[in-house]
Amino acid sequence: MERIVIDGPRRLFGEIDVHGAKNSALPILAGSLLSGGETVLHNCPRLTDVDAAIEILRVLGCTVHRESNSVTINSDTMTQSEIPEELMHEMRSSIVFLGAMVSRRAHVRLSFPGGCELGPRPIDLHISALQQLGVLVDETHGILDCRVENGLHGAKIMLAFPSVGATENIMLAAVTAKGITEIHNAAQEPEIVDLANYLISRGAKIRDAGKSTVYIEGVASLHATEYTVMPDRIVTATYLSAAAATGGKITVHRVVPSDLESVLPVFEQAGCKMRVYHDAITIEGPGMLHAVRNIRTLPYPGFPTDAQAPVMAFLTVASGTSVFVETIFENRYKHAGELCRMGADIKIEGKVAVVRGVKKLYGANVRATDLRGGAALVVAGLAAEGKTRISDVLHIDRGYESIEHAFRTLGAQIDRETITLDKEVPRA
Repeated sequence: MERIVIDGPRRLFGEIDVHGAKNSALPILAGSLLSGGETVLHNCPRLTDVDAAIEILRVLGCTVHRESNSVTINSDTMTQSEIPEELMHEMRSSIVFLGAMVSRRAHVRLSFPGGCELGPRPIDLHISALQQLGVLVDETHGILDCRVENGLHGAKIMLAFPSVGATENIMLAAVTAKGITEIHNAAQEPEIVDLANYLISRGAKIRDAGKSTVYIEGVASLHATEYTVMPDRIVTATYLSAAAATGGKITVHRVVPSDLESVLPVFEQAGCKMRVYHDAITIEGPGMLHAVRNIRTLPYPGFPTDAQAPVMAFLTVASGTSVFVETIFENRYKHAGELCRMGADIKIEGKVAVVRGVKKLYGANVRATDLRGGAALVVAGLAAEGKTRISDVLHIDRGYESIEHAFRTLGAQIDRETITLDKEVPRA
């Protein structure tokens, strides 16, 4: 078992690069299955979720080779049509493999996905959409048995909610289906655009990705490609939150500022000085942070639910009261209780979190309950007085590449240590 230990507070200073986006790399890795051939993927982050996706590709028979942050996948050798249950349970986004698999195989089987427990995230939208494309789905005891008897065909699909995963699954299945597919009320996240650009680089015909209606004209096959994954906008928001919380000054490189248009105003309202460049952002925290009255999570281009936790962490030490409204996931406030163990004043009622700023946070023994909640505890620990020990860091490793190394480059006193259960410090 591992934990992260932070000795704070320390103001962060310096420059740092952002690694590739987890939420972009995963569907692109799934897309490497399409039509066979080779994909060389650059800026592919070293994350446990990415490792799980690569293992799925290997189990399906693909040849995968990683060298530094580049991954080469050859799916000509795909021989299997079933993903083992234990691999599906490692990450919730594993369901995105379904759309790519049914485009290659007439019969596939996989179980419901796992990952962070954020409340119901039903895959009904995925299944309904794929059924409209010609997939026959039999769901029994958590196993999806999917058959394609007469090939996939285009369809007009109206999503009840702009689900990122469902939009990705439709795109992956539709690019080699016969005819034209229209996705109405499609997700508009930058990661959707990145997936579309990857597929287009392989010869797919996709129009208006990133808009509410996406058009896909099926092609007979795709070809090999070399592609670079976009930067991770949530990791960027986490670095900015840590700088704000510690009153530091950092420059984050390899970013796409336009992807953060709903997030950057929050830092400005809190009193941070911001300078935005073509592919970099400089932030300087003020002597005293100010509360932000209302932050409501929404599908893109609204404020991202994944940024809610790290932003909440820095606002725990802002003067005044900040209010969050979480509209995407039901259980997205699990980190609030852990922040309160560090001295934060947070009250939760349903979808609303009221954060009353305190003068100081204090180091404590806390537990990462999910990916972004774990990142929030790191942000808080960097600003807290004394030692913060964060357990269950496997959640953090799903989306952050060696987070302790990243913050050490900015001057933080943060380390990872291996512990045994009998030596673990109690959560007093």
